Formats: sequence, C-alpha cells, structure tokens
Amino acid sequence: MRHLFLLLCLVALTAPTPHAAAETPHDDGPTLRLSGTPPIPADTRARFNRYLSTRSAWLANIADDGQSVLVSTRFGEATQLHLVESPMGMRRQVTYRVEPARRGGFVPGSKDIVFTGDIGGNEQYQLFRLSAETGETTLLTDGLHRHSTPSWSRDGTRFAWSNNSRNGTDTDVYVAPVDDMSKALLVGQAEGSWYPIEWSPDDSELLVLHYVSTTDRRIKICKTDGSGCRDATDPKKPQAWRIVRWHPDGDKLLVSVDSRSEFTRLYQVPLGKKGISKKGWVALTDDIDWDVDGASMAKDGSSLAFTVNEGGYSALWLLDVATGTKSKVDLPPGIIARVQWARNAQVLGFTMTDPTSTGDTYTYDAKTEELTRWTESELGGLDRGSLVAPTLESTNSFDDLEVPFFVYTPAGEGPHPVVISIHGGPEGQARPYFSSRTQGLLSAGFAVVIPNVRGSSGYGRTYVSLDNGFKREDSVKDIGAVLDWIAARPDTFDAANVGVSGGSYGGYMVLASLTTYPDRIKAGVDVVGISNFVTFLENTKAYRRDLRRVEYGDERDPKMREFQERISPTNNADKITSALFVAHGANDPRVPVGEAEQIVEVVRANGHDVWSMIAMDEGHGFGKKTNRDTFSLLQLLFFEKHLIGGSGTAD
Repeated sequence: MRHLFLLLCLVALTAPTPHAAAETPHDDGPTLRLSGTPPIPADTRARFNRYLSTRSAWLANIADDGQSVLVSTRFGEATQLHLVESPMGMRRQVTYRVEPARRGGFVPGSKDIVFTGDIGGNEQYQLFRLSAETGETTLLTDGLHRHSTPSWSRDGTRFAWSNNSRNGTDTDVYVAPVDDMSKALLVGQAEGSWYPIEWSPDDSELLVLHYVSTTDRRIKICKTDGSGCRDATDPKKPQAWRIVRWHPDGDKLLVSVDSRSEFTRLYQVPLGKKGISKKGWVALTDDIDWDVDGASMAKDGSSLAFTVNEGGYSALWLLDVATGTKSKVDLPPGIIARVQWARNAQVLGFTMTDPTSTGDTYTYDAKTEELTRWTESELGGLDRGSLVAPTLESTNSFDDLEVPFFVYTPAGEGPHPVVISIHGGPEGQARPYFSSRTQGLLSAGFAVVIPNVRGSSGYGRTYVSLDNGFKREDSVKDIGAVLDWIAARPDTFDAANVGVSGGSYGGYMVLASLTTYPDRIKAGVDVVGISNFVTFLENTKAYRRDLRRVEYGDERDPKMREFQERISPTNNADKITSALFVAHGANDPRVPVGEAEQIVEVVRANGHDVWSMIAMDEGHGFGKKTNRDTFSLLQLLFFEKHLIGGSGTAD
C-alpha cells in the first residue's frame, strides 16, 4: 500500500498540469468591491502619493560566489525578483508574473532560479524554475496543492520540500533531483505540518520541523533515501525549538530553545540515536537576555551567523563554531532579516531596515569585515530627515504586567489625534520596520502608537502564553492600559480622538476594542480580521485548523465554544458605536472573507454606517499596488473624517 500511495503521489507531482491555470488569475468581475466608501479626492491622492511610491529591496538569495544578489522589489503592480550584479548596480527584473513572485533562490552551481508564487493570494504556493539561458519559466509542481520553499542539499544535486497533496491537510516531505522531478521520493509522512530545514553534512539525513504551535515546535530527522524518520526531540515534552542547524561533525546540533530560560538561547547539543541528549549541552548565548531569532550556517561549518531581537531591534553576531567564541558585528540600529551565507564564500547577505529607511540588501565579508550596500531603495521623493522614528515606552496593565509599545509623534504642537496600530499573530511582534502607511498618518497630523500586548513574541516564554485559551480578553485589557497612558498626556495626545487599526488577529483586537471601549475609541479599521472564533476555526483552511486551535482553543469543546461565542465581536456588535472600516481579500485562506462579511452585515443591521473594501484578487492582505494604495488612501480619509473632522484638513 505504501508503494501504491507513493506511486499516486508521483503521478500527481509529475503529470502534465494546466500551466495557464496556475499562472492566470480568474476574471470574475471588478477587482475591488467597495461599499459605503467615498470617492478618493484628487488632492488626497496627490499629497499622499510620495508615501505610496516608496520601495524596498529585500534579499531573496546570494550567489554562490557572493558576487551578486537576488532581491525582491516592486517596480510595477506586484513584487518581482530582480538580479543585482554589482553593489548599487541596476536591479534587473527577471520574473514577470501578473501575481507577486515570492521567495526565490539560485539553483546551486547555476544561474537558474527556483521561486514560489500563488494566485490571487490563495497561498497555494507552487515552485517554478526560471532558465537563465532562455528566460522561460517552468512550473515544477502540480498547480493544485500548497508547496513549501525548497531546501538544497550540500552538494547541490537535490532539494527537499513539503506539500499537502496527500489529503489537503497534512504536509509531507519529499526529496527530488534538481533536474528530474519524476524521481521525487517521499521521505517523511505523518499527521501535521512538516517542513525541511537543513541537510546533514553528508546529505544522508534531513532536519525536519514538525510545527504544532508557536510554543510546540518539534524536530525530526529523516533519511534522504526514504528509509524512515526518527524523533530528535521528545514529542511528549513540547518545546519551542526554533533554530536547528547541523554541527559540521554531524553528531551535534546548534539549536535555540526557551526551555532553560525565559528567552530563546543558543546551545550546542549532542545528538545520538535516540535524539538530542539531555546531557552535554553547551550554552552559547547565556549572557544575552533576548531571543536568538534567526541564524545561517556557513557551508563549511566554520561560522554561524545569528541575530538577536533586542526589544524589537536586531543585533548580528558571528559564532566561531570550533571555539564557541562569538563577536557582535558593528551595524547601525535597525532590523536585520533574511541572513544567509554564500555557498562558496565567506560572505554574508541580509536585509536591513529601520523606521526611516526602507529595506535594502547588504553583504558582510567575514574575512575583511567589510559591509557593502547593494541597493538604495526609493523613498518616493520623501526627505528622510522629515520621517519620524519612534520612542519605546511601556505601561502597567490591569494586573501590573508591563506592556511595551512604540510611539510615533508627529511634528508640531499637540494634542494630536491617535491611531493605535495592533499587530497580528497573535504571537507576532510589532517592530520598528519602515512603514509608509505609518509615516503617511504622521504627515497628516496623527500620532501612532504600536503596542506589543500580552501574547506577543520577543518578551519571553511566559509573556507569549498569557493570552492563550480562556485568557483571550486579557490582551484586550492591555489596550485599555494603553488608552490610560494616552489620556495621562493631554498636552501631546488627544484622548477624545483615538482610532484603532489592525490586521488578522490585530483585526480581531480592533473589533474587540470597539466592543470593550466604545466610549474611548471613535473609529476602527479591521483588516482581514477574525470576527467570530467559531466560524473562523470552522472555515480556515484544513492545514491550519489544528495549529490555530492550539492558540485560540478547540471550538469542538463545549466550554471553549461557549467562551469563544461569548467574546466574539459578531455576538457583541450591539456594543459597537464607533465608526468601522472593514477590508479583506476574497481569497484569504487563513481568515476567510466571511469573517468580514458577517461583521459588516451585523453592524449595518444595528443602524451604523460601515465602510467595506473586498479585493477580489487578494488573500491575507494586499499584495498588489493598486489595492494597497486604495486601502491606504481610504484609511487616511476614514481617520481624517472621524478623528479630525473631514478629509483634506491636514498635511
């Protein structure tokens, strides 16, 4: 039966597929469906246009020799991949999809590129190969199921990836030769979500992440010849194993985990036949009281580059694997992401951004200690000196828990109307990335406060779990504490004119804040947000459902279901008296569009006017410039109308 199943999987993977269907969006009417929204005045578009025109260049991959980079940037409607062959050189576009091109990288030993993409934000990601010689793009996968980004073998001849082709729910791991997908081999199959991490030094084994939840991330080791998998971590003792890399000698791992500290620290651990040993651990970052949140191992195993999240900002470190000594790279304050070594050079690539500059790509030569900037992205004509950086503040919540938040204060005398922007996740973290939308609100006279309420990552193992299950409303009370902090500063902030905005789980927090503090919040913008936990869990894609039940509770349990119904905004909509703007993507697989439709319907039924925007060619957010621009402009108009008193009154 196993061989029959494998044969069927290979047929599904390699049979001729409808390439046009995988590349061409369906045309089912207007791209945007707007309801209750006003026309966007020309003067509003003109004064906000510079903020809509900013760009970034995020590292996708660094060439084997470290002498060129592949970056993700947008010059047209959707983000595409571009090749940069010299520092500050021309960004040469190489993908031309109607839809955004997602993660991409060079095929080892070749200039060909493998990248991922979906249709209309449906997150059914496919793998494509772009020929550097002909420019032709070939669909590698089945065009029907969800496929992960590939992990390349050390010798560059094979890659591993995962997909949910077996049943649409569980994610299995496969290995295939670079040039022959017909020889794809099933190497790991079980219930849940499995993702390949890294090949062993001799390419005989594969580290695989079994993702259960943000606090339960298990590690398995699978033979790359398909002969089986074993547990590297104890499945009976859930822990958040985050960074897992092979030590060059093959019998040790470099891991980060929070089981021995509040924060995720880096350790060298011995690896035996029964998995990671409980003894012989060597602490590598016990002197750093922040999360180690990213890492890349040099191909020769000599050096591990890792990043540390210091209250939202990043620090980059280099670890000498042989000696265990580490050194901090001297970089300006900001956020560092997508850290990766060149395969055949001691050159490290990464993206760096900060509140007043968009993301750009850099390399760092570990031998010469030279930092090289590869891109300088456009600020849309904005003067960087006029942009606002935040201050980091905090306040105590109802139970004396300290809640941190970033505060952006516009120029000029206060008091300023305030927009509280709430991140998604809920295990995410608000960090001081560049945001053209935030800077645009500041230019219009709004202060912006971005909290990390309980449940956010980056502040320790205890903090991230304080909103789970029946504790859900405690995070909403943290917004009340932020409102108190704003009210205590009347010279700077106008507590009578406060709005909230947020996406995904942040969208739920917006709606919950409107039902909890209707007299203190005048307007709310809910983007791809949850309006009812029961309908959300019943309708989110099957491959996500169990993951979300760990965080939000299992709606099949009667007590939990009653609690979820009781706190859901759709069942408390009679308490919403504030202005409401709801925006969503019609193809959202995470939070189905029905969540937006039902809250709009019930609030309107209560006699309130609601602005609504549904993007028919988007999913969990807005990836196309036209849609993103329309949303940004409507949000600005919405807050100007309800917090200032009419559009066009501030610049």
